[in-house]
Amino acid sequence: MTTTKAPIQLPNFISVRELSDLMGVSPINVIKELMNNGIMANINQEIDFDTAAIVAEEMGYEVISDTVEEVEEVEDAAEQPKWRQVLASEKEADLEPRPPVITMLGHVDHGKTSLLDIIREAKVQQGEAGGITQHIGAYQAQKSGQLITFLDTPGHEAFTAMRARGAQATDIAILVVAADDGVMPQTKEAADHARAARVPIIVAMNKIDLPAANPNKVFQQLSEIGLVPDEWDGDTMVVPVSAKEKLGIDDLLEGILLVAEDIRPRANPNASATGTVLEARIERGRGIMATLLVQNGTLKHGDTLLIGEHYGRIKAMFDFRGQTTKAAGPSTPVSVAGLNGMPQAGDQFIIVKSEKDARKIVADLEEQGRLGKVVVERKVSLEDFFSRLQEGESKTLNLIVKADVQGSLEPIVNSLNKIGAANDEVTLDILLASTGNITEFDVMLASASDAVILGFNVGADPIARNAANSEQVQINTYDVIYKLFEDVEKAMRGMLAPVYTDRIIGRAEVREVFRIRTVGAIAGSFMRTGEARRNSKARLIRQNKLLFDGKVGSLKHLQDNVREVRTGFEFGVSLDGWSDYQKGDIIEFYVTERVENE
Repeated sequence: MTTTKAPIQLPNFISVRELSDLMGVSPINVIKELMNNGIMANINQEIDFDTAAIVAEEMGYEVISDTVEEVEEVEDAAEQPKWRQVLASEKEADLEPRPPVITMLGHVDHGKTSLLDIIREAKVQQGEAGGITQHIGAYQAQKSGQLITFLDTPGHEAFTAMRARGAQATDIAILVVAADDGVMPQTKEAADHARAARVPIIVAMNKIDLPAANPNKVFQQLSEIGLVPDEWDGDTMVVPVSAKEKLGIDDLLEGILLVAEDIRPRANPNASATGTVLEARIERGRGIMATLLVQNGTLKHGDTLLIGEHYGRIKAMFDFRGQTTKAAGPSTPVSVAGLNGMPQAGDQFIIVKSEKDARKIVADLEEQGRLGKVVVERKVSLEDFFSRLQEGESKTLNLIVKADVQGSLEPIVNSLNKIGAANDEVTLDILLASTGNITEFDVMLASASDAVILGFNVGADPIARNAANSEQVQINTYDVIYKLFEDVEKAMRGMLAPVYTDRIIGRAEVREVFRIRTVGAIAGSFMRTGEARRNSKARLIRQNKLLFDGKVGSLKHLQDNVREVRTGFEFGVSLDGWSDYQKGDIIEFYVTERVENE
């Protein structure tokens, strides 16, 4: 635990450099602490009192505010859209309106690409000599003198994959629904993803020109998935359009501007640039090209970018038309050259003073084992939810519920909602409730939303299981319905203890015992099955009797210290607290793992 130092007094806003000077520490250490808390800031950027207080307290300082103000209750920062988080670190007087950022979602055949093409042709190429010369995954259109930024993503999978990496670039989601087909399973999935991201949804009812178009049927189906049209006194704007006949495009853009007036997307154009990577690729003659969306500040030609482990000075910068540009303000997509490696979609970028500073930050992160991880991932499980609540990390338990039949699903959802309503401290939010086995889609939604998946009388397919392991998503399946409710109630009250089991990963036979004066006894062994790991535990068994159970002290192959030894190799091993090895002893290596609730 860090020793508390002399109290420091902080103003409402303070720059990173001023904060580091006040504490007498390196600005790089302050930047790293901000990164650990999910905040991207450079040395000259100002941060608010709450952010500075968190950093100072983490570094051992008691904090005193130099003004006493009534604190207004706000949403949990983890649940806020990205642009709201950006606002929190900026002075109100510095903020200016910025173009809204739009993503189109929906069923694969309902016309997302066609609508984007029509908007691009009608609203981008008007009056432009040569039009668009290259595709960079995003572009800007103009309506009534106001810019709108469109992200040309392939669908809600990419939208959610970016959210799973901590990025949320979208202000408004356009859900495209065909007027003849109506709401399809993929439409519902897209709506679930947009709602989980807590962004406003506008429905574009496409193909309204077709004879088979049935708007009333679409209204009914939208209402069934919780999107009640404004024509039915709901709060979801539904705009009839036709990409083929170029109908309703202006109405759709007007609708976007109306919603934008409500959410008031703003940013500080004078700050150092921060934002999100939309895509990256290698182009002949240019090398690595990264498409960036600037979310705050202004990105300039010649700036030095830091994106995870990758960095580089911007040697060339192009707008969405493929034309060279010297600067890009908030909500502007640009393609840049100059990085030394390929970043991933969803990575966050910041500006640093020089490549030397970037190398230093990357080296420090690498040394601490956090390379490429701006935010240390810590996914939710039922077992640790209450402890996270106590730590102030989360006040919402997000759930995805899957059941075998609709007759089971409805009472489960109703009962869970009652459990949530009975708890004043915790909000229970069911992001998705549907029938069928647990799929990769469910896992990605859970990963992006920090949700737990609950299944009743269903299983998870192998792809979903693999995705859950890699994304650290908890899947709990039940065949007794009251046990499901019991686990959720216990999680919300902090009574659910995690269950662990030991898994044997390898067995070795002791064939020789070596005694080294400075080290002690070493068991010369042969790996019969599996593998031995330096960070695992081990049991020593002699004639079917367990004599030792503890940690592995060292692992050597020939003269080298190694992390693991595989089947068929000879090696030396020492066990912490044990030295009485004999030929023929069996050493079992094992790891302790959390058991999923099956």
